[in-house]
Amino acid sequence: MAGVVQFDQHPSETLRAGEGFSLANVDPDSTPGYSGSKVDGKALLADLDDELGELQEKLFAESRFGGRKRILLILQAMDTAGKGGIVNHVMAAMDPQGVQFKAFKAPTDEEKSYDFLWRIEKEVPAAGMVGVFDRSHYEDVLIHRVHGWTSPDEIKRRYGAINEFEARLRDSGTKVVKVMLHISGEEQKARLLARLDDPAKHWKYSRGDLDERAFWEDYMDAYQAAIDVTSTPDAPWHVVPANKKWYARIAVQQLLLGALAGLNLEWPKAEFDVPTERELILRS
Repeated sequence: MAGVVQFDQHPSETLRAGEGFSLANVDPDSTPGYSGSKVDGKALLADLDDELGELQEKLFAESRFGGRKRILLILQAMDTAGKGGIVNHVMAAMDPQGVQFKAFKAPTDEEKSYDFLWRIEKEVPAAGMVGVFDRSHYEDVLIHRVHGWTSPDEIKRRYGAINEFEARLRDSGTKVVKVMLHISGEEQKARLLARLDDPAKHWKYSRGDLDERAFWEDYMDAYQAAIDVTSTPDAPWHVVPANKKWYARIAVQQLLLGALAGLNLEWPKAEFDVPTERELILRS
């Protein structure tokens, strides 16, 4: 990695929403902990792909021999914040057989007949997998609070249920990485206009995205409230400034690398005599 500009401080520290965190004080245009340029950031992203892929393969290999460890990356954001780009660019380095991806849409009538976590628990990654949630159980406290679809008492209950759910994930060997991609209202406007200016992106545009812009400050308040209650020591929130897409990608890549490295993964030891197997192959 000689010559590649590294982070001055790891994003797990600079972007962590700890005690006293204020979303209003986060500049969506900033690049906390990184002094490099866009070119530097892209070089860093490419440079660490192999390391990310190797750690994911170790995770998958361990599970084939009884390992219980797994990763769950939760991506939450306002529309156009770049969740799809994170998935495409950061996760592209991983072996698809070791990745479970789920994009949560509006719940179906059947899903609404159960508790809000019912459909979420079915998608929890299996042992050895890197799970990715594009939106998640947090939709059921964010949009419900903004539009008043659920009572304040029920929202409070859901916060508690989320913390208990994520504690169960931890106890089962799951490392939860929670990321809010934070863009500004002006940046979202520019990205919506860019979708309209490019016929190849018309399919991404939805009038609903425009409708939700009217509730921008309400959403920021809802995110702040959710982060206050659910950013726990074992499942903290990381708020990633996302006006610069390249920065968001390298920040999330770093968070995943740190989470995987923290699992202390090992290659499974051979359950056979290697020299004997080599000799048999040579004789074949």
